[in-house]
Amino acid sequence: MPIQSTFKAAWWLSNSHLQTMYPALLRKVPDPPEYRRERLITPDHDFIDIDYCGTGKQPLIILIHGLTGSSQSGYIKGLQRVLLKQGFKSAALNFRGCSGSSNNSARCYHSGETEDLHFLYQILRLREPETPIGAVGFSLGGNVLLKWLGEQADQVDLFAAIAVSVPLLLGVCATKLDNGYAKLYRRNLLSELNGYMDSKLRHLMSRGAHDEAAKISALGDLSAIHSFWQYDDKVVAKLHGFNDVHDYYQRSSSRQYLESIFVPTLLIQALDDPFMTPEVLPEPSELSSQVQLELTQCGGHVGFISGSIPFRPQYWLEQRIPEFLKHNTSH
Repeated sequence: MPIQSTFKAAWWLSNSHLQTMYPALLRKVPDPPEYRRERLITPDHDFIDIDYCGTGKQPLIILIHGLTGSSQSGYIKGLQRVLLKQGFKSAALNFRGCSGSSNNSARCYHSGETEDLHFLYQILRLREPETPIGAVGFSLGGNVLLKWLGEQADQVDLFAAIAVSVPLLLGVCATKLDNGYAKLYRRNLLSELNGYMDSKLRHLMSRGAHDEAAKISALGDLSAIHSFWQYDDKVVAKLHGFNDVHDYYQRSSSRQYLESIFVPTLLIQALDDPFMTPEVLPEPSELSSQVQLELTQCGGHVGFISGSIPFRPQYWLEQRIPEFLKHNTSH
């Protein structure tokens, strides 16, 4: 059974859209202290940028952002600041092309792409073999995290993991974004993704990487795409070796991996999340003994804002996430 949540939504952000949009539009978080960037060269000779906060022998938390996000997203930088105060250092992964610099290949990131996360984990574990490592993923990043944990099973050495607002069944979530008010989110996300692809194409051309640029050009005019079903079929599936969008959604949805997770894992989902429906939620029989599902009645998508005074938000995730991490470091 889902565990009882302590979250109470702010009365002045009383519906799912306000919970979702308030932090996305209005939250500004300065760089955390002890903040630095490292560029890692990937095995396929591309790169990913990692933004670290904190040094020393504290436990290390890998943070994974959502679709069209980055290490600069408010929920990432806000969590890094809180984790530092609570005795954790952190490493925020920027998916390829999300750090402010386009990556050097046609390859992008997607909901099932776990190789770069595994690469980062291996490097951190090699550098710090004795350091307790945990991981937190949001939205698409949560899907990537859960899929990776299931793939790795007992081969990964983490003390805890947390996934928030996860699109556990990608096809269901893509369809939800085709309906009602959710179409506004879809339009903005697709616009950002098109900008991401345009920037990538220009970057590849400027580098003289014509073979890689040709892979992007071959996708055709993306401006006519008006749904995630179309985008994921025309772009993600073609660039990343899937047969089609159905193959991508089937293989990349993380719900099927929950039963194979060996790491103590907390999955936080809001029942009113505008990006999905209750249909995505797993049955208790689908969860390994290490996975806890925490359901809230409200909270929107990566929102979860409480607080009784208007415009003085309290970000509940920044209380709940360190609480779960501390509980598991004490074991």
